Amino acid sequence: MKDRLLIFDTTLRDGEQSPGASMTREEKVRIARALERMRVDVIEAGFPVASHGDFDAVQAVAEAIKDSTVCALARALDKDIDTAAEALKPAASSRIHTFIATSPIHMREKLRMQPDQVLAQAVHAVRRARNLTDDVEFSPEDAGRSELDFLCRIIEAVIDAGAKTVNIPDTVGYNLPHYFGDLIKQLIERVPNSGKAVFSVHCHNDLGLAVGNSLAAVMNGARQVECTINGLGERAGNAALEEVVMAVRTRQDIFQCDTSLDTTQIVNCSRLVSSITGFPVQPNKAIVGANAFAHEAGIHQDGVLKSRETYEIMRAEDVGWKTNRMVLGKHSGRNAFRTRLHELGIRFEREEDLNAVFTRFKDLADKKHEIFDDDLQALVSETFQDSAQERIKLVFMKVAIETGETPKASVTLSFDGAEQQAEAEGGGPVDATFKAIESIVASGCKLQLYSVNNITTGTDSQGEVTVRINRNGRVVNGQGADTDIVIASAKAYINALNKALDTVERAHPQV
Repeated sequence: MKDRLLIFDTTLRDGEQSPGASMTREEKVRIARALERMRVDVIEAGFPVASHGDFDAVQAVAEAIKDSTVCALARALDKDIDTAAEALKPAASSRIHTFIATSPIHMREKLRMQPDQVLAQAVHAVRRARNLTDDVEFSPEDAGRSELDFLCRIIEAVIDAGAKTVNIPDTVGYNLPHYFGDLIKQLIERVPNSGKAVFSVHCHNDLGLAVGNSLAAVMNGARQVECTINGLGERAGNAALEEVVMAVRTRQDIFQCDTSLDTTQIVNCSRLVSSITGFPVQPNKAIVGANAFAHEAGIHQDGVLKSRETYEIMRAEDVGWKTNRMVLGKHSGRNAFRTRLHELGIRFEREEDLNAVFTRFKDLADKKHEIFDDDLQALVSETFQDSAQERIKLVFMKVAIETGETPKASVTLSFDGAEQQAEAEGGGPVDATFKAIESIVASGCKLQLYSVNNITTGTDSQGEVTVRINRNGRVVNGQGADTDIVIASAKAYINALNKALDTVERAHPQV
């Protein structure tokens, strides 16, 4: 019997720390349910003490999830731990994840504490958390740059205090696989009570080595990996769940462990996270990229046609790639539509939400001949966006472009309940549209990113537009989809503006 490798997904917490990737409560619940369907062991839902919004989101995930453990992050502070426990009360299975920095530079410059003080606070935090839940995880932040002897001392102490999981984070992505794997091996060998806890790793991708470091740790005894869908995360991101899981699953000749994940859910989960966060998946991304199982070279094509194993080390179907055509059209009924959504893992608590998506589906079916599952994901995301409290809504727009003439745009917005109209010229139809919108809203935002991706194939495909704007230092993403790229662009910009004008801001866990 091989060991079980636990998968701890932190898309909803660490992934959300990517600039512009903040999620609403409803969006977190949708992703959490997708992770539960994939049989992820632990879902880190957020950092409850950061804001009322984050508390509510963690509580909502705790209420919705029954088969996975729901985890909340807390600094080694009483208030953090108590707040995390309160948010997790509805959970069928809960975990408190507490942390404190242990590297010399962090203790000296950030905490302004001596090592003995850090150790004492870590032990106190674990004991307090252990009185509130049976499952406590402890992380020595920046362990990858911490002194080995001190790591051994603090790990032994927190295990004695009740920590069932000890997570070793490469917080700044500084480590190399050989070194990091050896660190895990030494910790397990040198800490006297290491057998009483599961050793975990949490690696960042600053040097592009998050997955490599994670796998090296697993080879040396780690039995939990903390990761995110699509490698989402602050700075260069975290270890990508799909890459870690499929590397272990594919190379069972080497790894003495395996996960219990339903890997056929990987692609759908990847698309959902991409759709909600507005972070497109690059075509050549391993496992979930559009080209991951595509073969261009003639030699490769010839080999695959003769025997798939010549150039494919795993089956596309094993990670969820399949023909995603939905055989529904404008004459399809509500029941068939609902059934297909259920097959995609999409369910609505309120009938009016289903009706809203169904209406959008009918409108889209009038515009394009074939409806794909990716179109449905976009429709659902857009419907949830529209159901939120939005100060700005698009009422009408008209764009005029002509060879040799300056493009013009006219837009009518509902802004705080009052309709306002404006016109503007620009270098192109999108530029003119954004200028017209900005002349009404006067947000002062600076556009940092404008990206267009086709959701499916064909000239009638929906275009999915992502914009990133900066307002007074706050970075948010916006997303919009439509068969008309200019309309999709207007939707995306308005979506971003609504987020930027929202007064509820999320605190960074390490501030």
